[in-house]
Amino acid sequence: MQDDLLAQAQSWLAEDPDPDTRAELAHLIDTKDVTELAARFAGTLQFGTAGLRGELGAGPMRMNRTVVIRAAAGLAAYLRKQGHEDGLVVIGYDARHKSADFARDTAAVMTGAGLRAAVLPRPLPTPVLAFAIRHLGAVAGVEVTASHNPPRDNGYKVYLGDGSQIVPPADTDIAAEIAAIASLTTVPRPTEGWETLDDTVLHAYLARTDAVLSAGSPRTARTVYTAMHGVGKDTLLAAFDRAGFPAPALVPEQAEPDPDFPTVAFPNPEEPGAMDLAFAKARETHPDLIIANDPDADRCAVAVQDGDDWRMLRGDEVGALLAAHLVTRGAQGTFAESIVSSSLLGRIAAKAGLAHEETLTGFKWIARVENLRYGYEEALGYCVDPDGVRDKDGITAALLITELASTLKADHRTLLDLLDDLAVAHGLHATDQLSVRVQDLSVIADAMRRLREQPPTRLAGLPVTKAEDLTRGTETLPPTDGLRYTLEGARVIVRPSGTEPKLKCYLEVVVPVTGHADLPAARAEATDLLAAIKRDLSEAAGI
Repeated sequence: MQDDLLAQAQSWLAEDPDPDTRAELAHLIDTKDVTELAARFAGTLQFGTAGLRGELGAGPMRMNRTVVIRAAAGLAAYLRKQGHEDGLVVIGYDARHKSADFARDTAAVMTGAGLRAAVLPRPLPTPVLAFAIRHLGAVAGVEVTASHNPPRDNGYKVYLGDGSQIVPPADTDIAAEIAAIASLTTVPRPTEGWETLDDTVLHAYLARTDAVLSAGSPRTARTVYTAMHGVGKDTLLAAFDRAGFPAPALVPEQAEPDPDFPTVAFPNPEEPGAMDLAFAKARETHPDLIIANDPDADRCAVAVQDGDDWRMLRGDEVGALLAAHLVTRGAQGTFAESIVSSSLLGRIAAKAGLAHEETLTGFKWIARVENLRYGYEEALGYCVDPDGVRDKDGITAALLITELASTLKADHRTLLDLLDDLAVAHGLHATDQLSVRVQDLSVIADAMRRLREQPPTRLAGLPVTKAEDLTRGTETLPPTDGLRYTLEGARVIVRPSGTEPKLKCYLEVVVPVTGHADLPAARAEATDLLAAIKRDLSEAAGI
């Protein structure tokens, strides 16, 4: 067993083109670190609809140049079989460790396969790549990013020519092509022949952001902005300047790209502590709102002053605010959201006479909704200009929420005032999440099995009126690994995260409200209900 493992590692080492991971693997072989080698050679990182994502390091279970070259070669073979022998592939990348190397390797593989490759000029927001695919008429796009994962991770996200992320069966078809690559020696990798784009495509993206705002709308809201050590700052500042908003006050410690994300435990605005520096800057500068992007700037977080201090708005709150703003502006088309997002969007759309659709989790599904005008999911992702970017876009979402704050400010109102109005009009929709990060993935599988074998019949004293195993699909949804419980005045969805070692439980309660005076009591009731559901669900899942 040990000899087989060492032989596998030696074979991998012989092909590894990266001196860093070669040295790392050689050390593991020399010290006969069987435990670590077994973890790295336990299989291969699986290519799925989210592409690849994993910890950086040597071996097939890690993100490294060997794994990326194989993935790029599989994608190239897939594209050629789809009839795109000389099609253009656009490649973007963030500022994480190895991202530039992975982008360059991808360009080399595409060129070697006879396709045309164009690489964005430097680390830029993921939405710029999603825009560039359609703008340049590409047949596919690749974004090297692990979004808001920990510093040790990187990832590889694939888009097709419609500018949206891959969905089945493209993922399994590409995975089969990757598996068919016997050796890196069969993958031509020239050292030149691809194009490095200039800023023209970025300027085109920024020009497109004009379409997000209403001509002549107020542009007075003052903001604090954090890029969360990612790549969003320059693009967001350029977009705000172009729109005529006051220049955001930056959180200096987090303004520049830093792949080690030194000021946060996780570079995700939703994680505890991640927004503390932004809150401190807001207490100092007294803005109207705080804007945060995640490191690749496809997500947008918003915080507001609530009483004497600042609080993050939930993704569902921002999703409802943007929807209400678009309705007021006379938007036409379909409003869409993932099944784990708040049902409030459906009520806003219905009252406005607009179509509403629910999809599986992920913008790969939301972006494919016919006649899409606006889409969002609770994990801080918003698509406010689907004709420009068919994916979540943290830059244009920041522009739109700042326009809304400016419009309200002109009437001496705030985002919280509008949320109160929505609660009175449609009922108080309160959402929360029970999210459990694990070291051992079997904990997630055990929790899902336990819930399937013994589904709860009551949560927080409310009877479960419908329990659905989403692996079977529904009338409107394809199969997915998830469970949905409908209660009287509440809803719960449980699913494993597609990108992190987490079990996620999404909770929503709806409390009827007759007027603004009822809101404090309704909020207290909702808070108590959510806490009780969380407690009972934890017990039922054994987590």
